[in-house]
Amino acid sequence: MKRLTLLLAALLLSVTALQLYAQNPSPTTKTAYRVYGVGFYNLENLFDTIPNNPRGLDLEYTPQGEKQWTGERYWSKISNLARAISAMTTKITPNGPAILGVSEIENASVLNDLVRDPQIRRWGLQVVHHDSPDRRGVDVGLLYNPRYFEVVNVTNHLLTIPGNPDFRSRDQMCVVGKLGGEPFAVVVNHWPSRLGGQKQSEHLRVAAAQLSKHIADSLWAIDPSMGVIIMGDLNDDPSDKSCREILGAKKHAKDVTDGHMFYNPWWKILDDDGIGTLAYKGAWNLFDQIILSGNMLPANRSTGLEFVRAKVNNFEFLTTKEGQRQGYPLRTFASGSYLNGYSDHYPTMVILKQAVKRTK
Repeated sequence: MKRLTLLLAALLLSVTALQLYAQNPSPTTKTAYRVYGVGFYNLENLFDTIPNNPRGLDLEYTPQGEKQWTGERYWSKISNLARAISAMTTKITPNGPAILGVSEIENASVLNDLVRDPQIRRWGLQVVHHDSPDRRGVDVGLLYNPRYFEVVNVTNHLLTIPGNPDFRSRDQMCVVGKLGGEPFAVVVNHWPSRLGGQKQSEHLRVAAAQLSKHIADSLWAIDPSMGVIIMGDLNDDPSDKSCREILGAKKHAKDVTDGHMFYNPWWKILDDDGIGTLAYKGAWNLFDQIILSGNMLPANRSTGLEFVRAKVNNFEFLTTKEGQRQGYPLRTFASGSYLNGYSDHYPTMVILKQAVKRTK
């Protein structure tokens, strides 16, 4: 038995120190770690079946509409998304994400239906939602596990475009709270699309990035040590101007020389590893980003939370198995046909760790 125990300990050491601390700390170690998952998922047009958009822009998502969006299809979508979220676990985060930002949701009701699905109900996820002025009626929101994250304050920020008073988009939701007792803020986004062309619409996402940066700077003016995450469907890749220049988010952690700079781990994942969250005409993009403030990196850390790794959750069951879109995310509709899928985006997640003193 003693020999078996020694062999098992050696095997665990060869995996990662984080797993060792999180699951079975060494008796000689004075510090263990709590581990948290922070995720984002574009839920791809999660509409209910009731026509309630004053402009009638949700009529296609009704039983009589173009999508023939019946109760059966709605509840199948809820079940599918819950299955995807239920899979967002690891050996060190078995209870799923502590925080999950979401986009393309119609209202609070659909999120309440989602968190009550039997596949994730046991986690007791709570909902933060705000109705945005977006013309289609889609919003961003936040799901969180109150065992790990405490919400202190929520503010919603209107995106305005100079010279375009009629512009309407999703508000940026800033949720301030405590993750594992540490001051922590998440800015949930769904930046303007590339409708009309990437370059032609770039100024809209530049404005969105400026707003996100302003929100982060305002948070740091109150608490310079606060960990801040900017997350969402940014409709831009990490190397595009909005992320690279306006947010100043760096590809390499070594280039983040200040706690109030940003680190973008998804840049390497897309450019170096060729992994994205959505595909178009044979090319991958990584719009679904979770960008971290530099004070969660070891070199500049001023918070008790530390970044460990980032992952695209491109689970096999979320992936199209055949046809022209083989290998792409399995969406709900494609070319007018109902596929009973999940979303046209893969979910993403970062892992954070927090050092805690062991109790004997």
